[in-house]
Amino acid sequence: MSNHLRNETSPYLLQHAENPVEWYPWGEEAFMKARDEDKPIFLSIGYSTCHWCHVMAHESFEDAETAALLNRGFVSIKVDREERPDIDNVYMAACQAMTGSGGWPLSVFLTPEKKPFYVGTYFPKTAQYGMPSFSNLLHAILEAWAHERENLIRSADTLTTVLATQQNRTFLSEKENPIERGLSALVNSFDRVNGGFGRAPKFPAPQNFLFLLQRYEKYGDAHALHMATFTLERMYAGGMFDHIGGGFCRYSTDRRFLVPHFEKMLYDNALLILTYAKAYELTDDRFYLDVAERTAAYLLREMRSNNGGFYSAQDADSEGQEGLYYVFTPEETVAVLGKEAGDAFNACFDITNEGNFEGKSIPNLLEHPREPERFEAEKQALLAYRKARAHLMTDDKALTFWNALAITAFCALYRVSGKDDYLNIALSTDAFLEVHAIRGENLFTSVKDGKTGSRAFLDDRAGLVLAKLALYDATLDRTFLDAAAKQAEIAVKEFFDSDIGGFFFTGMGNEALLFRSKETADNALPSGNSIMSYVLLRLSVLAPDALSDGIMEKQFAYMKSQAALQPVAHTAFLTALSDQEQPPAKIIAVGAQDKKTIPLLAPLGANVLLLEEQTAEYPLQNNRQTYYICRGVTCLPPTNELKKEWFMQH
Repeated sequence: MSNHLRNETSPYLLQHAENPVEWYPWGEEAFMKARDEDKPIFLSIGYSTCHWCHVMAHESFEDAETAALLNRGFVSIKVDREERPDIDNVYMAACQAMTGSGGWPLSVFLTPEKKPFYVGTYFPKTAQYGMPSFSNLLHAILEAWAHERENLIRSADTLTTVLATQQNRTFLSEKENPIERGLSALVNSFDRVNGGFGRAPKFPAPQNFLFLLQRYEKYGDAHALHMATFTLERMYAGGMFDHIGGGFCRYSTDRRFLVPHFEKMLYDNALLILTYAKAYELTDDRFYLDVAERTAAYLLREMRSNNGGFYSAQDADSEGQEGLYYVFTPEETVAVLGKEAGDAFNACFDITNEGNFEGKSIPNLLEHPREPERFEAEKQALLAYRKARAHLMTDDKALTFWNALAITAFCALYRVSGKDDYLNIALSTDAFLEVHAIRGENLFTSVKDGKTGSRAFLDDRAGLVLAKLALYDATLDRTFLDAAAKQAEIAVKEFFDSDIGGFFFTGMGNEALLFRSKETADNALPSGNSIMSYVLLRLSVLAPDALSDGIMEKQFAYMKSQAALQPVAHTAFLTALSDQEQPPAKIIAVGAQDKKTIPLLAPLGANVLLLEEQTAEYPLQNNRQTYYICRGVTCLPPTNELKKEWFMQH
């Protein structure tokens, strides 16, 4: 029998629509029921491709006895964190404050007034891993609700007050440059043997690589370049990259990048395309472009809808087993490829009888980091076999923020490769968002089956500004620059804290939660505040009249105070801060007619302005199209030619 999720569009919520748990979506109906029946709320937050969400669902939410206990004592609410990141942000902050860590599934117990009094993540069916069984926890919560409610409510009120107060703090510190401290932290945590930073698990965190690549680009820091490129090579060589079908999994569970958490996310792959494209631009090493293009090919083959949008994610599990879709035995490859080709493939990609993951093998190149090109036909054959062997669930909702990142990535890939197809993909995805996610000044966070999700959050709006600027960089079409300026203006109006700086995650038109959070630290994705810092800086150069006075300066002051606390958690902002301190290349093209060539020659991140006619400050030279070029604080003599090598300082 279906529960109250049956009419939802979220793939994650629909996965639970047939549970015996009487799930409600987030909304007033559930809260009214909790108040009327004097019950606590059990809030479960996850997403459709989350492995441990599946485990807890199978163990507890599909279990009739556990469901009966939940239905009898609680009002149960399911939330898709990808559709409602605002709810996730609030209660994840509570989880981190109470437990020191977080993750998904996020399990929260609330008062009917939505205030958290107990928070955790995954709870097993039976007591293990040092955790109580979920059913025992439910009994303990109900006992406390019946006999110690005043204490629960008091602790919930205190926690809510503390969390709300934290959103309005600034921490001013001018003692040390956060850029240098962030770089030092990455140097100290760099794994010189395996690549990456720290111990397992290892997440890609592309903003770290972009920060390091910028250090090389600006200052010739060879060690920063090595940390970035060595890690990019090892990430590709390991099992985190899908050597059969392309694309990156979400993170590595081990230090070597061998065993991934197998789910694939649009945002990881978009940001890694951008990162590998930048590495190629700086090194001219074709390897990085090849990885970027193979990742793009994966997105286009498996993650793109017919109407131009990109899907969100692919699951880690097949037929209830994590990674089943991706692993092979030597016998399988030989059966598909034949004895000679199969043995050669197995030897190259470490497919052995012993296996490297639960008795089977994750294809990898950790012993052969630069793969021979002779296996393309074999990969296609194994890809077709793999698809027929096991089903892989795809979350087919289109998230605005993640699609904006895809636009940005394909624009960068177009500019470093010169292939028009990539620009056309970016343009069609932008058209998809314009048609399906934008209504006048209103922006929506997701699109699924023609229906839009909630009103946009900061990340959606910031991502859209970033995408419009990327389209301007790729086309030099002023329409995109004007659109970026307009979206930034709306972001300031909806989200900016004019008192102390910083952007709230929720806007004036979003649902009011316990408090308005400000997310400044980068996680798997750059924070909306980091992105807004970057785009405001670029607009101050490209369209200075579009911004109100003092907005950018106040934003940078606020973010600098946050980065001073945890520099390595703010590397996306530190990249913007470095551009403020040492501006990227600026190109003023006078009498410019050739809009196509300039983006292919200008470096990623450069600011390009077009002047149709000469001015007293920028006259034509030799009565021909003229370029005025500045790098950092140094300007070159005016020239009639633009050459890519002028920007390659190292």
